[in-house]
Amino acid sequence: MSTEQIPSHRQQPAFLDAVADLEAVVAAGDDERFGPVLGMVGGLFGAAAPDERAAAGPRLAALLPDAPPFPRSHLAMVVGACVEHGADPVACAGPVLAGLRGALTGAQLLARRWAGTGGGPLPDPEEDDPAAAHERIADPAVLDEWHAHLAVVGWWTLHLWQQASWAVYAHAPVRTEARASGVTGVLVDLFARHEGEQHDFKGLAHLALMLDDEPLLVLDRPTGTGYLLRMSGLGDTFQLHTLLADVLIGGGHLPGAPQDPEVVALARTAFLDHRKPIATGAFNLVAPDGSWLWNEGTPSDIPLLDGVRTLVLEPQPYERSWSAGRFIQEVPGDLRLERVLDPAEAAQWLARTVPGHSTAAAFR
Repeated sequence: MSTEQIPSHRQQPAFLDAVADLEAVVAAGDDERFGPVLGMVGGLFGAAAPDERAAAGPRLAALLPDAPPFPRSHLAMVVGACVEHGADPVACAGPVLAGLRGALTGAQLLARRWAGTGGGPLPDPEEDDPAAAHERIADPAVLDEWHAHLAVVGWWTLHLWQQASWAVYAHAPVRTEARASGVTGVLVDLFARHEGEQHDFKGLAHLALMLDDEPLLVLDRPTGTGYLLRMSGLGDTFQLHTLLADVLIGGGHLPGAPQDPEVVALARTAFLDHRKPIATGAFNLVAPDGSWLWNEGTPSDIPLLDGVRTLVLEPQPYERSWSAGRFIQEVPGDLRLERVLDPAEAAQWLARTVPGHSTAAAFR
């Protein structure tokens, strides 16, 4: 062999070669090599071509169930980054959301065990030792070292799963599939059980519950009119309220003062900067059974009537206002009118509703 054929240094591996190496490590069950090879994958991500990142996402997501528990969350972050750079979000979402569910379950086990072993401040993942937490919550009487380990892993890695899950839930096809399969319902229930701990899931819950291309039947009790609309990407009912006023009042279908164009733009696609415009309420939002629907909720709170989400508009009992903008800035919002119901059809729908009532002690 000539000296020209001898490389002077080892060639830097390509990103997809590193992905293949990680696949081989997981297939071999070589947990000791997993961290270093994953580090190589992460290190090469920035220089990878867009098509390489897109191709890597589903391959890396498929490794999540068999990856070692602690570094698995870091792999999920790489999967999330691939999705943000063009990887198929639906192909990546299943293992990521399953990992979030496991981390939530583990973290909640740690919180219960912590309370049962003396209570006090829960461990700080940035400051405290996971080994010490494991020793405290493990119960030798039931030989559950593995469950204690998963509880500690869940607590220490939950924030990473939260970020990776945000990356996939930011895509409408993932939201639609996860809602239809029941995955979102399970996760939202786990979010609610986790209230009061060291993680805030409000944003992720609103994102997960976001409806896309969803029909909305709106009945206006004062005028007896009805409207079929379609909504997508609305993060909370404040945003829906703003766009209802824009479409129905601004569109000349209902009386009232139209929303400021800047407020409407922020509810649709514009981004907040230094401005702090204020949106004003135009209606009281009421379910067909007469219960109030609060602006702080999500459009998914609107109940189905014959398979269609149905909302009744009534006069405001008091003035409302709120800061304009989208709760989920990354997702554009849309509400469009599909048709105006004829008077007889609107009357039939309204006859199936009751006037609004509320037992709320405080105005919202």
